[in-house]
Amino acid sequence: MSILWAIIIGFFAGLIAKWITPGDNKPSGFILTTVLGIVGSVLATWLGQQIGWYNPGDGAGFIASIVGAVIILLIWGQLARRA
Repeated sequence: MSILWAIIIGFFAGLIAKWITPGDNKPSGFILTTVLGIVGSVLATWLGQQIGWYNPGDGAGFIASIVGAVIILLIWGQLARRA
């Protein structure tokens, strides 16, 4: 059941991140939006653990997942602009 929740939360986090991030070079589609949100959550969890906000085994919340997805989109935009 936790994988299903990761997919659902990842989709909504990716959707909101795409909505608030400027630029036109964004991945589109359900699968890429979901992967964006999940990777954003993993990034937010890792950064939070490195900074000391989360203990090992703790996960990032919904807002942190959106912030992580926005960071991924900003990096995506920079790489897409250079290509």
